[in-house]
Amino acid sequence: MPRKGMRTILFKPSPSRSPTRSTPHRLTFSDTLMDDNVENARELISKWDASRSSSLYCVDVANLFASDNRYEAQQYLNSIKDLQTAMQYYISQDPTSDKLVLAQNLMQIAMKKLEKEFYIILKSRRQHLDPESVSRTSRSSVSEFEDESEEDELSRVGEDSISEVELVSMDAMKDLKAIAECMIGAGYGKECVKIFKIIRKSVVDEALYHLNVESRLSLAQIQKMDWEVLEVKIKAWLNAVKVAVKTLFYGERVLCDQVFSSSPSLKESCFADITREGALSLFVFPENVAKCKKAPERIFRTLDLYEAIADLWTEIEPIFDLESTSTIRQQVINSLNKLGEAVRAILTEFETAISKFNSKAAVPGGGIHPLTRYVMNYITFLTDYSGVLTDILADWPLTVPSPLPEAYFGSPVSADGTSTSSISIRLAWLILVMLCKLDGKAEMYKDVALSYLFLANNLQYVVNKVQKSNLKLLLGDEWMEKHEEKVRQYASNYERMGWSKVFAALPDANDNQMTTPQVTECFKRFNSSFEDAYNNQASWVVSDSKLRDQIKVSVARKLVPVYREFYGKSRQLVARKEGIVRFAPDDLENYLSDLLFGTGGSGSNLSLSTSSSVSSFSSSSGHSRGGRRR
Repeated sequence: MPRKGMRTILFKPSPSRSPTRSTPHRLTFSDTLMDDNVENARELISKWDASRSSSLYCVDVANLFASDNRYEAQQYLNSIKDLQTAMQYYISQDPTSDKLVLAQNLMQIAMKKLEKEFYIILKSRRQHLDPESVSRTSRSSVSEFEDESEEDELSRVGEDSISEVELVSMDAMKDLKAIAECMIGAGYGKECVKIFKIIRKSVVDEALYHLNVESRLSLAQIQKMDWEVLEVKIKAWLNAVKVAVKTLFYGERVLCDQVFSSSPSLKESCFADITREGALSLFVFPENVAKCKKAPERIFRTLDLYEAIADLWTEIEPIFDLESTSTIRQQVINSLNKLGEAVRAILTEFETAISKFNSKAAVPGGGIHPLTRYVMNYITFLTDYSGVLTDILADWPLTVPSPLPEAYFGSPVSADGTSTSSISIRLAWLILVMLCKLDGKAEMYKDVALSYLFLANNLQYVVNKVQKSNLKLLLGDEWMEKHEEKVRQYASNYERMGWSKVFAALPDANDNQMTTPQVTECFKRFNSSFEDAYNNQASWVVSDSKLRDQIKVSVARKLVPVYREFYGKSRQLVARKEGIVRFAPDDLENYLSDLLFGTGGSGSNLSLSTSSSVSSFSSSSGHSRGGRRR
C-alpha cells in the first residue's frame, strides 16, 4: 500500500481542526515493528480461532498443542507475547488508537483459544496427569516452554531413564505451564485457574472415592457403628492414607507448583482449593474414631491410626506447608492429639478392668488363670507399638495410689542405671496390677500349697511371655531376675506346704536304734502321708514343663534318698507283717513322675484298701507301682 494511503487510514485528522492546518504523522521504526507484530498475530490467531467451535469445552476440534503442531504452538504463544508488547506500545502512544482496539480483540480471541487448549489438555491427557504419573516425573525439572528441534525431540524420546508415559506427562505439564504463563501474563489468569480447579478437583475427589474415603461420614454415624464395621473402615483408611499422601496430594502439589510456577499466589490458591475438602475428610476420620467408645480391644486399631499419621507427618507437612492449607495441617495435628488421648484413656480403662475383674471360680489344679493369658497377650501386642507408645506416654506420668510392692515391681532401669522410657514403667505397672489381682485369686484355694502352685504357675507364664517378646528389652534383666526368683519362692513354698508332712514322716537318718514297733509306726505314718499328698495333688497342674520338672526333681531329691536309706535298713524288721511296707523307693519316683500334669495321676487314687503291700524283698528295688517311668 502507498505510504500516503497508509497515513490516510491510520492517522485521520481531528474533526476540530482544519485539514489545511494538520501536520502529517510520520511512521517510526517502532510503529512499523508493532504493526507487523499485530499483523502476524492476526494471521496466526485467526487460523486457530476457537469461536468457530460451538462450545468452549468441546474437545472435537484441532488441537493446537498436538504433537505434530508443537512448532506452531510455540509460534502462537510468541505471537501473543508480541501482541501484548504492541498493545503496551499503542497505549503509550495513543490510548484511543484503532490499532489498540484491533490488538485487544485479537487478544480476546487468543485467550479464548488458549482457554480451550488448556481444558483440552487437562481432559484428553488426564491419564498422563494422574497423581502417580506426576509423582514419578516430579524429579525431572519442567523447564520453560522452548523450541524443540527434530534432533532435540529424538534425543529426548531416546532417553532410557524416562519412560514413554513420563515423557507424555512431562509434555502435558510443559504445555499447561506455557499456557498458564501466557494467560496470566495477559491478565487472564482467573479464567485459567477456574478451569484448572474444576477439573483437578474432580480428579482428586474421584481418586479418594476409589480409595474408599467417605467424605460424608459424620461423627454421629461413626459412633453408632458396630466395632466390626468400623474396623473394616479403619483398615480401608490405613490403606488409603498412604496412597493419598505419597501419591495423590503429593502429585497434585507438584502439578500446581509446575503449572503455576510464575504466580506463587495462584499455585497456592489452586492447590488449597483442589485438595482442602478431600484432605480434611481424610484426616478428620481418625479424630472421629478417637472420640468413640474407649474399649480395651480398640487400642490396637487406634495405635494403627496414630502410627500411620505419625509416620507420614514428615511428608504431610511439606505438602501442606502453605498458609492456605494450615487448616489441613491443624486437622492432622488434632487427629494425632485425639488419638493419643484415646490411647491413654483406653489404657486407663484396661487397668480399671483388671482391677475390677471378678471371678468366683478358682482355676482347676492351680493352672493359668484366663486373666493372666489375656493381660499378658494384650501387653505383648502393645510392645509392637513401643515407638508410638513412647511418644504418647511421654507426658503422662504414672500416678501410683500406694507404695509399690518391691517383690513384684522395681522401676525398670537401663544398663547405665538411668530410668527407661515411660512405656516400660507403664507396662510394668499393668503387670503389677494383674499380679496383685492374682494374689487375691490365690486366696480362693483352701489348700495353701495349691495357692502357691497357682501363683508359681501364673508368674512363670508372665516370665515366659516377657522372655519371648519385646517386653524383655523394655523391662530389663533386673525385672526378669526379680520375678524368676519370685517363681522359685512360690515353688519352694508349694513344696514346703504340700510335702512337709511326708518329709516329717521319715525318721532322722542318724537314728539307728529304732525298734520294730517304731519302724512299723514310721512306715504306716509315711504311707498315710504320702497317699494323702499324692491323692490331694493328683489333679494339680504345672503348665510349664521346665518348672514342673524342677519341682518334681526337688521333691524327689528330698524324699527318695532318705526313704531309700530307711527302707534298706528297716525293711527286714517288718518283713513278716502284711501291708506295712507299701512303697519301694522306685515306686515313689514313679508316683512323683505322675504328678502335676493335671490328669489325676495314673487314673486312680492311692488307698490302703486298694493298694497291695510290697511282699518280696528279694530285690532292693521292689516292684514299681503303676506310674510312668521316665
